[in-house]
Order: sequence, then structure tokens, then C-alpha cells
Amino acid sequence: MKKSETKKNPAFLEHVYKLNEGTGLTEALKLSLKKINEIDIAQFNKIGLKTYEKDKWTIHKIVQHLIDWERIWCFRAILFARGEGSIPDGHDQEIMGANSNADELPVERLVDELRIVRQSTIMMFESFNKKILETNCRFFEYEMPLSAIGLTITAHQIHHFKIIQERYLPLDN
Repeated sequence: MKKSETKKNPAFLEHVYKLNEGTGLTEALKLSLKKINEIDIAQFNKIGLKTYEKDKWTIHKIVQHLIDWERIWCFRAILFARGEGSIPDGHDQEIMGANSNADELPVERLVDELRIVRQSTIMMFESFNKKILETNCRFFEYEMPLSAIGLTITAHQIHHFKIIQERYLPLDN
């Protein structure tokens, strides 16, 4: 792909900024950890492996999906922060979800893992200086500053927590 074909600030990035409501990176990451800590495990346990529609993921798989993708985005951030030079490949979330054993794991364990991964993510992004956070990251056909990767992680959680709230929590009856 020629440099002229690269899209800066792709449409999805505008959505990322909108979901984060203009919050800065550090604040957004810490707020997202607070939301993880507020999860009602008892309610998730009552819902269990129910889904709101056939062939949709369970809450267990959604939490595993958040964990997996946060790790992928952090790997990408490290590559860019350290100037490694390669362009990370894309990944198929449907294949990853289909091959997940999240439904065999207690939801408490998954939420604990998400919490630990987020704490690690916060520490990683806090370790980056301004120059690193402003690093231009190019992958697929998009470019964005490295700091936007952190905001993508928080926006991803906001998106899925909203789906859980709107479509899964009503299953608790």
C-alpha cells in the first residue's frame, strides 16, 4: 500500500474518541479499571451462559474477548513504542471466540484476569513519555498516534459493557 493510500484518523478512531467522551488517556484507563471493579459478579453468575440471541457470545466469552484484544493492542503498542518496525497483522475475533474455552471458566476468574491485564496496561502506558505516546502507528491501512491505541482499549470495553448492560443484564430474571 502506498503512503498516499494510508488513512489518518480512520472513522473508527472518531468513534473511539466519542466513546471516551474527550477523556485523556490516563483518566480513561483508570476510569475503565473502576468500571471493571464495579462489575456485579453475582449478577453475571445468575445470567450464566445465557445469550440474548442464538449464536451470540456469552458474558464469559465477551470478557475473554476483552482480555484477548487488550493483549493484542498492547503488543501492537510495544512494537510501535520500541520502534520495532514491523506492521502488526490483523486478527479474526470470530475464530478466536470460537476457539476460546471461556465458558468453562468461572466468570470471577475472567473478571480478575481482565482487571490484572488492565492494571498492566495502565502501567505500560504510564511508562511511555510524550514522544512515545505521539509516535505515529501505521497498521493495515490506518495511521494513528500510539496514545490512541490506549483509548481504543477503553472504547472497546465501553462498547461491550454497554452491550452487556442493554442485552444481557435483562436476562437476570
